[in-house]
Amino acid sequence: MDHPPYRLAQELELLLGDPEDPGGVFSHARCLELDESEEFPADICRALEEWGLQEFYIPVEHGGRLTDYETVMQVMRVVARRDLTVAIGHGKTYLGGVCVWVCGDTGQARRLAADIRAGVPVSLALTERAHGSDLLAGDVLGEPDGSGGWRLTGEKWLINNATRGSVLSVLTRTAADGGPRGFTVLLVDKRTLTAGDDYRCLDKIRTHGIRGADISGIAFDDAPVAADAAVGPEGGGVETVLKALQLTRTMCASLSLGAADHALRIALDFAERRELYGRRLVDLPQARHALACAAADALAGEALATVAARSVHTATDELSVTAAVTKYLVPSGTEAVIGELTRLLGARAFLKDVHARGMFQKVDRDHRIVGLFDGNTLVNLNSLVNQFRSLVRGWQRRTGDTAGARAAFELSGPLPRLDPGRLSLVARRGSGIMATLPESVEALRAEAAGRPELKGALGAAERLLAVTDMVHRTMEEYRTVVSDVPPAAFEAARRYSLCLAGAACLGLWAHNHRAGSAGRTAGLWQDGVWLWPVLDRLLVRLGEPGGGEPDAYPRLLEQLRAAGAAGELFSLLPLRLATAGRDGRPYEHTDTGTPHGTPGHPRGRHAE
Repeated sequence: MDHPPYRLAQELELLLGDPEDPGGVFSHARCLELDESEEFPADICRALEEWGLQEFYIPVEHGGRLTDYETVMQVMRVVARRDLTVAIGHGKTYLGGVCVWVCGDTGQARRLAADIRAGVPVSLALTERAHGSDLLAGDVLGEPDGSGGWRLTGEKWLINNATRGSVLSVLTRTAADGGPRGFTVLLVDKRTLTAGDDYRCLDKIRTHGIRGADISGIAFDDAPVAADAAVGPEGGGVETVLKALQLTRTMCASLSLGAADHALRIALDFAERRELYGRRLVDLPQARHALACAAADALAGEALATVAARSVHTATDELSVTAAVTKYLVPSGTEAVIGELTRLLGARAFLKDVHARGMFQKVDRDHRIVGLFDGNTLVNLNSLVNQFRSLVRGWQRRTGDTAGARAAFELSGPLPRLDPGRLSLVARRGSGIMATLPESVEALRAEAAGRPELKGALGAAERLLAVTDMVHRTMEEYRTVVSDVPPAAFEAARRYSLCLAGAACLGLWAHNHRAGSAGRTAGLWQDGVWLWPVLDRLLVRLGEPGGGEPDAYPRLLEQLRAAGAAGELFSLLPLRLATAGRDGRPYEHTDTGTPHGTPGHPRGRHAE
């Protein structure tokens, strides 16, 4: 099944060239060199900007190429698969601008779009040294200047691109006593201020992973900020940020998907080549199981992220749930993938210059931060706990935007343009994705009636449906919790997330398995080859006794190995890699006719 977001991602992948070629601008060798020197990957970012990556940070209505978030996710997945430092360092500009896309006025959007298109780095300044993710405790103060503007004072810390960025969206206390209506997002342009007098940049923080990223801070000292810098209404800053984070948390999945892709490919190559006890590692049962489990977890993340990215458009008012689940589950799932593969690689998971240039240890280090920014695990699970009342009621009544969920599942369907006005802090009618679970199980049951090869997947789906009902009964016990959330409520939210991921996987398979059973990834879609092990892994993570079925995995492992041998990305939909397959033959670039140029050259030149 050919799918446009993957087709565009493949264009970028092939234009970037083989990452194993040390002479390439975006090679693994270059990324490791920059990591060792803790240097920002400026040359790589320039090459990506010549291709036009920054245009995907600008909504199409403001002159950019952001038409849908599924496409952005797959494009950023390509970048993250090569190097998370680049993806995080460059992608931060979207995070810096998103508040304007959500609540800004036309003039702000036009000016910001022009800056981003020109390659100006933009940053989001939320956190402070003393308060972390507690946004309501922020001390950076904007005091009225007597002419409608503000004088800005205080320090933001651990900010990506705080030093390199020229424009910052700063969450600012604009009411002395703070509170939910006491903060405003101010779009601060450092180019209009005097360095040393109005502001000073804080030193870059040395980090364990993403060593080259500009993780630093900024201190303002009575800096003048004009009245037209307010993004949205004065006092609406916290709500603006929380709505914007629903979009960025969903897009963070691209970082984890790329990291899982890279780690899985490194480990598979090692298992195919390594010999122990007179046999290749890939032929040993324990190694085969580890690879297959990691592969299933990676596909579970891809399926959930795909549905979540599409639901940005089709079920926007439920994104408070979908984004929280995605931001919690996809990074933690990739951490599990990396952990499983670390045990397979052994010492080579930690060593440099031994296997795959030592890239595995860099992927491991770099990815650990993904689960922390834009809301860590506890923040996202707490967001779900706060919505238990509506989620339980929605499950009991089978309400929620089920039409929007089905549109998110159906990959051949067009996506409507995002209406930011539909973003909501609470999914009042529950989750449409979850509400479709019974109908997806029934659809699988109907398919399995005449196809015994689907019986395993059906059994797992039926067990998932049963445990989902139990999870909602547990959630009902905590539906009135507001503060002092007990550990059991967090555990219920964790289990809810796994059930929603299962519902997303089942919905995606039910709506696309016929179309998916053609093309280069047909082997995954036929006979539920990817669905059964993915559901089984979710049951294992739920602690259900029916999980861990060994018969679910052998055919998935075959597909993983076949993709590696053919130079294809192991994914639900086709994407050819620039890296050669194990037969040693590189894959040639085929012009797709899109108006982009080769990185390092003016846009459009390759099409002339």
